Amino acid sequence: MGAPSHPQPETPSAMNVGRQARDARRCLRGLSLVVISPARDDPRETAVLGAMLDAGLERYHVRKPAISRPVLTAWLRALPAAWRPRLVLHQYHELVDEFGLNGCHWRDDGAAPARPPAGLASRSSHDLGTLRSALGHYDSVLFGPVFPSLSKPGHGPAAGRMPEAVGALLRHRSPAERSTAVCALGGVTAARLPLVRAWGFDGAAVLGAVWQAADPAAAFRNLQVAARECPRISTNGS
Repeated sequence: MGAPSHPQPETPSAMNVGRQARDARRCLRGLSLVVISPARDDPRETAVLGAMLDAGLERYHVRKPAISRPVLTAWLRALPAAWRPRLVLHQYHELVDEFGLNGCHWRDDGAAPARPPAGLASRSSHDLGTLRSALGHYDSVLFGPVFPSLSKPGHGPAAGRMPEAVGALLRHRSPAERSTAVCALGGVTAARLPLVRAWGFDGAAVLGAVWQAADPAAAFRNLQVAARECPRISTNGS
């Protein structure tokens, strides 16, 4: 009798195939939504975050530029442990492993690694060059601004950036490049989600559309409805 067979560990190529299949399913079922935290203290945040997670939010980006490590640590520790796997940190990345969080996000400031370390990796991109170089290497890219920002008055898309140039790049991605989910960032509202889909984005990252609303949880649910109703797009580069 031959030696007993043992399951082989999943190879990186197998993991890539699995990720591509997952992202293809995501593209077909509607736009994915990412919510970015308020940059400053908002007394509504914890309750609203709980409501959004209960409603199905998959990723919540914790972006608090002025927060200290001890304060962020205390904030994370105070949250229910069940929420942690859906949180993505924009700073103090060492806390991701400590708290079992979803992953790390890098700003588009020159510090983002060309090849991110193992684990879920996300980055921002504000130009076609960095977007193109991230495809196939990052799990997700937040690209923008694609519309005038709701949270940063006067901040909007560069002339000529949308929709032709970005749309062409997104439509003609290779299968490997499609393993990176590209989310539209900046000025995204429920009414603008059909345009986001038409331009070829996989999802949208929202901040002002949620946190500037009188009822942020209701605003998120409205975005969910609009995202689910976006028409399917081709994933064959046509």
